[in-house]
Amino acid sequence: MDTRFDLFSNELATRFAKRFANAGMVIHQSPLPKATQELVSLRASQINGCGWCIDMHTKEAAAAGESQVRLHLVAAWPESTVFTEAERAALALAEEGSRLADAHQGVSDETWAQVRKHYDDDQIAALVCLVALINAANRLAVIVHQRGGSYQPGMFAAALD
Repeated sequence: MDTRFDLFSNELATRFAKRFANAGMVIHQSPLPKATQELVSLRASQINGCGWCIDMHTKEAAAAGESQVRLHLVAAWPESTVFTEAERAALALAEEGSRLADAHQGVSDETWAQVRKHYDDDQIAALVCLVALINAANRLAVIVHQRGGSYQPGMFAAALD
């Protein structure tokens, strides 16, 4: 499967990507823990089958000090013991918020209650926006078959300078 369209070399797509990245910077600079941001982005990307984003978020998380054990267990987070209760709430939100077509209720009241229990309003705002943003990024990459494997930590930020 070859990449259908290079979003990084098209002027319109590059202008959009810069604005998209600026929205991401709001989340990155929020009080939501960076590890949680990467875990949520990785899980949504796994659900959506986005090789590019899985590659990016796995490598960015590892470069930031995330353990290989936790990165390997994100795909099976409900069946693992390596995530905090707060991270589990965030991963549940990512899971339910990414599988909207799979479940008519969307995010369950139980998941929402756990998110409210572990995060303040600014962190919740960042978490909700992150789930929306990573799902949009996944769709962009999947539509054009942007393949994973060649990403290097910091590459995305450098491409937008």
